[in-house]
Amino acid sequence: MSAVDDAVAGLRAGQPVLLPTDTVYGLCVDAYREAPSLRLARLKSRPDSQPVSLLAADLDVILDAVPELRGLAAVRARALLPGPYTLVLPNPARRFRWLTGERPETIGIRVPDLHADVKAVLDRVGAVAATSANVHGGTDPGTLDEVAPELRAVAAAEIDAGELPGEPSTVLDLTASQPAVLREGAVPAADALARVS
Repeated sequence: MSAVDDAVAGLRAGQPVLLPTDTVYGLCVDAYREAPSLRLARLKSRPDSQPVSLLAADLDVILDAVPELRGLAAVRARALLPGPYTLVLPNPARRFRWLTGERPETIGIRVPDLHADVKAVLDRVGAVAATSANVHGGTDPGTLDEVAPELRAVAAAEIDAGELPGEPSTVLDLTASQPAVLREGAVPAADALARVS
């Protein structure tokens, strides 16, 4: 089997896999089931109250999963994605409750510029729950060798895209009338806000 097949099989089995994004390596699980997402938090030693983003190869996959995003939220998202952003958007139906942390009325989404092998994985499985492949509070990995050994050991599969920038995505909250930067990352805050003003 290829690395793509291994990653697809791992995700379908509820196992974590390591996938490169356009910023850092991510630890990813099946987003459509609660149990893998809860395991993801335990593996990273992070509180269940922290949100995890819904990541897909195409915004339309996310719109199918969270149809309430169609309209203004989708228009704003299309202005930025694909790219090195995590967007926090309204989630009025409180979908994917296991990913939303303490703010179930919102959901974080991510549509990165993807390596061809990762796109092939996501084209087969849909969206994944994705977070940086580090232990809570650790360094964001720009290479597979920088992934915490305990996470790499439990991953069912990994895709190596070489060295990535190593700077996490910029997190933009688009739930209020004025956008807000929750975390400055790969895109400087001023540049990110200028894109959605």
